Amino acid sequence: MLECLEMNPEGPVRSVVIWLHGLGADGNDFLPIVPELKLPDALGVRFVFPHAPIRPVTLNNGMAMRAWYDIYGLDINRREDAEGVEASRDAVEALIQREKDAGVPASHIFLAGFSQGGAIVLHTGLRHSEPLGGIIALSTYLPLRDRLAEEKQAANQSIPIFQAHGSMDPMLPQQLGEISRDLLKAEGYDVAWHSYPMQHQVCLEEIQDLSRWMQTYMSRPDEG
Repeated sequence: MLECLEMNPEGPVRSVVIWLHGLGADGNDFLPIVPELKLPDALGVRFVFPHAPIRPVTLNNGMAMRAWYDIYGLDINRREDAEGVEASRDAVEALIQREKDAGVPASHIFLAGFSQGGAIVLHTGLRHSEPLGGIIALSTYLPLRDRLAEEKQAANQSIPIFQAHGSMDPMLPQQLGEISRDLLKAEGYDVAWHSYPMQHQVCLEEIQDLSRWMQTYMSRPDEG
Protein backbone atom coordinates (compact mmCIF):
# COMPACT_ATOMS: atom_id res chain seq x y z
CA MET A 1 0.00 0.00 0.00
CA LEU A 2 1.28 3.46 -0.89
CA GLU A 3 2.27 5.80 1.92
CA CYS A 4 -0.27 8.62 2.08
CA LEU A 5 -1.03 11.93 3.74
CA GLU A 6 -4.66 12.28 4.79
CA MET A 7 -7.02 15.11 5.67
CA ASN A 8 -10.28 14.12 7.31
CA PRO A 9 -13.47 16.11 7.84
CA GLU A 10 -14.62 16.95 11.36
CA GLY A 11 -17.76 14.88 10.93
CA PRO A 12 -18.61 11.68 9.08
CA VAL A 13 -16.87 10.92 5.80
CA ARG A 14 -19.30 11.08 2.88
CA SER A 15 -16.90 11.36 -0.05
CA VAL A 16 -13.20 10.66 -0.63
CA VAL A 17 -10.78 12.31 -3.05
CA ILE A 18 -7.62 10.33 -3.87
CA TRP A 19 -5.26 12.99 -5.28
CA LEU A 20 -2.05 12.11 -7.13
CA HIS A 21 0.84 14.57 -7.47
CA GLY A 22 3.06 15.22 -10.47
CA LEU A 23 6.56 14.07 -11.37
CA GLY A 24 9.18 14.77 -8.72
CA ALA A 25 6.71 16.07 -6.13
CA ASP A 26 5.04 14.15 -3.31
CA GLY A 27 1.76 14.00 -1.43
CA ASN A 28 2.43 17.35 0.23
CA ASP A 29 2.16 19.17 -3.09
CA PHE A 30 -1.61 19.59 -3.11
CA LEU A 31 -2.33 19.77 0.62
CA PRO A 32 -2.66 23.59 0.41
CA ILE A 33 -5.41 23.33 -2.19
CA VAL A 34 -7.90 21.80 0.25
CA PRO A 35 -8.78 24.99 2.17
CA GLU A 36 -8.76 26.96 -1.10
CA LEU A 37 -11.54 24.74 -2.46
CA LYS A 38 -13.81 25.99 0.35
CA LEU A 39 -15.98 22.91 0.24
CA PRO A 40 -18.96 22.93 2.64
CA ASP A 41 -18.39 20.91 5.82
CA ALA A 42 -21.64 19.09 5.14
CA LEU A 43 -20.04 17.30 2.18
CA GLY A 44 -17.77 15.41 4.59
CA VAL A 45 -14.84 15.13 2.18
CA ARG A 46 -11.78 13.09 3.09
CA PHE A 47 -8.62 13.77 1.04
CA VAL A 48 -5.94 11.14 0.48
CA PHE A 49 -2.60 12.26 -0.99
CA PRO A 50 -0.38 9.26 -1.80
CA HIS A 51 3.37 9.47 -2.42
CA ALA A 52 4.55 7.93 -5.69
CA PRO A 53 7.39 5.39 -5.51
CA ILE A 54 10.94 6.62 -6.09
CA ARG A 55 12.28 5.38 -9.44
CA PRO A 56 14.81 6.40 -12.12
CA VAL A 57 13.30 8.65 -14.79
CA THR A 58 14.84 8.30 -18.24
CA LEU A 59 13.87 11.82 -19.34
CA ASN A 60 15.80 13.26 -16.39
CA ASN A 61 19.02 11.35 -17.18
CA GLY A 62 18.03 8.43 -15.00
CA MET A 63 17.77 10.52 -11.84
CA ALA A 64 15.74 8.81 -9.12
CA MET A 65 12.65 10.73 -8.00
CA ARG A 66 9.03 10.17 -7.12
CA ALA A 67 7.27 9.14 -10.31
CA TRP A 68 4.13 7.19 -11.18
CA TYR A 69 5.89 5.73 -14.24
CA ASP A 70 9.01 6.27 -16.33
CA ILE A 71 9.08 8.91 -19.08
CA TYR A 72 11.23 8.17 -22.11
CA GLY A 73 10.74 11.45 -23.99
CA LEU A 74 8.46 14.41 -24.66
CA ASP A 75 7.16 13.37 -28.10
CA ILE A 76 3.35 13.04 -28.09
CA ASN A 77 3.60 9.68 -29.86
CA ARG A 78 6.54 8.42 -27.83
CA ARG A 79 6.99 4.94 -26.42
CA GLU A 80 5.23 4.73 -23.06
CA ASP A 81 6.03 2.87 -19.85
CA ALA A 82 2.99 0.61 -19.90
CA GLU A 83 4.33 -1.56 -17.08
CA GLY A 84 4.83 1.47 -14.82
CA VAL A 85 1.38 2.85 -15.64
CA GLU A 86 -0.24 -0.47 -14.80
CA ALA A 87 1.70 -0.78 -11.54
CA SER A 88 0.47 2.65 -10.46
CA ARG A 89 -3.05 1.74 -11.51
CA ASP A 90 -2.85 -1.30 -9.22
CA ALA A 91 -1.65 0.92 -6.38
CA VAL A 92 -4.57 3.33 -6.84
CA GLU A 93 -7.00 0.43 -7.06
CA ALA A 94 -5.71 -0.73 -3.67
CA LEU A 95 -6.43 2.73 -2.21
CA ILE A 96 -9.94 2.65 -3.69
CA GLN A 97 -10.51 -0.74 -2.11
CA ARG A 98 -9.25 0.53 1.25
CA GLU A 99 -11.81 3.32 1.20
CA LYS A 100 -14.58 0.94 0.18
CA ASP A 101 -13.59 -1.38 3.03
CA ALA A 102 -13.93 1.63 5.35
CA GLY A 103 -17.54 2.05 4.23
CA VAL A 104 -17.31 4.64 1.45
CA PRO A 105 -19.25 3.57 -1.66
CA ALA A 106 -17.33 3.61 -4.94
CA SER A 107 -19.79 6.24 -6.22
CA HIS A 108 -18.49 8.63 -3.55
CA ILE A 109 -14.81 8.12 -4.43
CA PHE A 110 -13.21 10.71 -6.74
CA LEU A 111 -9.82 10.36 -8.40
CA ALA A 112 -7.79 13.54 -8.90
CA GLY A 113 -4.34 14.10 -10.33
CA PHE A 114 -1.95 16.67 -11.73
CA SER A 115 0.36 15.98 -14.69
CA GLN A 116 1.66 12.40 -14.27
CA GLY A 117 -0.84 11.88 -11.48
CA GLY A 118 -3.64 13.02 -13.77
CA ALA A 119 -2.58 10.49 -16.38
CA ILE A 120 -2.84 7.70 -13.82
CA VAL A 121 -6.29 8.70 -12.55
CA LEU A 122 -7.63 8.86 -16.12
CA HIS A 123 -6.15 5.46 -16.90
CA THR A 124 -7.46 3.94 -13.66
CA GLY A 125 -10.89 5.53 -13.42
CA LEU A 126 -12.02 4.62 -16.92
CA ARG A 127 -11.10 0.98 -16.25
CA HIS A 128 -12.58 0.62 -12.76
CA SER A 129 -15.27 -2.04 -12.48
CA GLU A 130 -17.72 0.00 -10.36
CA PRO A 131 -19.08 3.50 -11.01
CA LEU A 132 -16.86 6.10 -9.33
CA GLY A 133 -17.85 9.64 -8.35
CA GLY A 134 -15.69 11.47 -10.87
CA ILE A 135 -12.24 12.11 -12.32
CA ILE A 136 -10.25 15.35 -11.98
CA ALA A 137 -7.46 15.56 -14.57
CA LEU A 138 -5.28 18.67 -14.32
CA SER A 139 -2.57 19.64 -16.85
CA THR A 140 -2.33 16.10 -18.10
CA TYR A 141 -3.09 13.66 -20.90
CA LEU A 142 -4.51 10.18 -21.46
CA PRO A 143 -1.75 7.55 -21.41
CA LEU A 144 -1.87 4.37 -23.51
CA ARG A 145 -4.74 5.96 -25.39
CA ASP A 146 -4.78 3.34 -28.15
CA ARG A 147 -5.89 0.75 -25.56
CA LEU A 148 -8.86 2.68 -24.14
CA ALA A 149 -11.56 1.46 -26.53
CA GLU A 150 -10.74 -2.16 -25.70
CA GLU A 151 -10.09 -1.80 -21.96
CA LYS A 152 -12.66 0.76 -20.76
CA GLN A 153 -15.36 -0.43 -18.38
CA ALA A 154 -19.05 0.20 -19.07
CA ALA A 155 -19.50 0.92 -15.33
CA ASN A 156 -17.72 4.26 -15.78
CA GLN A 157 -18.93 5.21 -19.25
CA SER A 158 -20.97 8.02 -17.65
CA ILE A 159 -18.35 9.19 -15.14
CA PRO A 160 -18.04 13.00 -14.99
CA ILE A 161 -14.57 14.25 -15.90
CA PHE A 162 -13.14 17.67 -15.02
CA GLN A 163 -10.20 18.32 -17.35
CA ALA A 164 -8.15 21.52 -17.16
CA HIS A 165 -4.97 22.76 -18.83
CA GLY A 166 -2.79 25.84 -19.08
CA SER A 167 -2.71 27.46 -22.52
CA MET A 168 0.95 28.43 -21.98
CA ASP A 169 2.12 25.10 -20.53
CA PRO A 170 5.74 24.54 -21.71
CA MET A 171 6.06 21.06 -20.18
CA LEU A 172 2.86 19.39 -21.37
CA PRO A 173 1.50 21.57 -24.18
CA GLN A 174 -2.23 22.17 -24.12
CA GLN A 175 -2.45 20.37 -27.47
CA LEU A 176 -1.71 17.15 -25.60
CA GLY A 177 -4.66 17.78 -23.29
CA GLU A 178 -6.88 18.66 -26.24
CA ILE A 179 -6.01 15.43 -28.05
CA SER A 180 -6.95 13.49 -24.93
CA ARG A 181 -10.16 15.51 -24.49
CA ASP A 182 -11.20 14.85 -28.08
CA LEU A 183 -10.51 11.13 -27.77
CA LEU A 184 -12.51 10.92 -24.54
CA LYS A 185 -15.43 12.75 -26.12
CA ALA A 186 -15.25 10.49 -29.17
CA GLU A 187 -15.56 7.53 -26.80
CA GLY A 188 -18.70 9.11 -25.33
CA TYR A 189 -17.34 10.51 -22.06
CA ASP A 190 -18.76 13.56 -20.29
CA VAL A 191 -15.76 15.93 -20.22
CA ALA A 192 -15.95 19.40 -18.68
CA TRP A 193 -12.97 21.11 -20.39
CA HIS A 194 -11.33 24.25 -18.95
CA SER A 195 -8.37 26.23 -20.30
CA TYR A 196 -6.54 28.92 -18.32
CA PRO A 197 -3.81 31.44 -19.28
CA MET A 198 -1.12 29.75 -17.17
CA GLN A 199 1.88 27.44 -17.44
CA HIS A 200 2.30 23.99 -15.81
CA GLN A 201 0.54 24.90 -12.59
CA VAL A 202 -2.85 25.58 -11.04
CA CYS A 203 -4.54 28.95 -10.68
CA LEU A 204 -7.26 30.48 -8.50
CA GLU A 205 -9.90 30.52 -11.24
CA GLU A 206 -9.25 26.83 -11.86
CA ILE A 207 -9.64 26.03 -8.15
CA GLN A 208 -12.91 27.95 -8.04
CA ASP A 209 -14.24 26.15 -11.11
CA LEU A 210 -13.16 22.82 -9.66
CA SER A 211 -14.86 23.60 -6.34
CA ARG A 212 -18.17 24.23 -8.10
CA TRP A 213 -17.81 21.02 -10.09
CA MET A 214 -16.97 18.98 -6.96
CA GLN A 215 -19.92 20.39 -5.05
CA THR A 216 -22.25 19.53 -7.91
CA TYR A 217 -21.21 15.90 -8.13
CA MET A 218 -20.64 15.31 -4.42
CA SER A 219 -24.16 16.53 -3.72
CA ARG A 220 -25.85 14.10 -6.09
CA PRO A 221 -28.24 11.63 -4.44
CA ASP A 222 -27.29 7.97 -4.60
CA GLU A 223 -28.88 6.08 -7.47
CA GLY A 224 -30.80 2.91 -6.87
